[in-house]
Amino acid sequence: MEKGGLAAALIARGVTQTTALFFGDEMRVGLLGHVRRRWTPRGVKLRQRLQFGRVWRYLALAVDGRHGRLAWTWTENMKGASIAPAVQHWREAAVEAVVWDRAGAHRTHVVRAVGLPLIEQPAGSPELNPAERIFEELRRVIEGRLYDTIEEKVAAVEHELAALAADPARVRRLAGWAWITEACHALPLHAAPL
Repeated sequence: MEKGGLAAALIARGVTQTTALFFGDEMRVGLLGHVRRRWTPRGVKLRQRLQFGRVWRYLALAVDGRHGRLAWTWTENMKGASIAPAVQHWREAAVEAVVWDRAGAHRTHVVRAVGLPLIEQPAGSPELNPAERIFEELRRVIEGRLYDTIEEKVAAVEHELAALAADPARVRRLAGWAWITEACHALPLHAAPL
């Protein structure tokens, strides 16, 4: 993204300094295990058990790193018909604009019909989305363990999300990036008159 590109994209969509701006994305949570790094005594070989269950849920997460707020819900898949209720949930949770990637489901008519201003990130740039930083933190806590059911793993994610949501300062440390704050300060204070 070129310097000033975020601010220009936000202004083009009518976002102001007072708009509740969030960055959104989805994380697949499943029973297909992942090996995680763990500390062991020198010379001791670590053996981790893995799961091979092919069942998933998708966490639809919106992050406001400037104010340390999170909004989330779960979907069964990444189709537009499943993502639209997630966007509606965000809207009901006081999310007023979302910056996210160019996934096919994000661009569907049913998702756009929700009416929330949706600002697209440049293609292939997950490093520009603070939601990815929250996902890293979630994976650090939940992966590398065995779960009996997908519901048990979803509950572990919910527990960690609730802990994060209860600690806005931690969310700001993880996702309150200076370049986003600077871009938001460059926005107008109020919407332009029609």
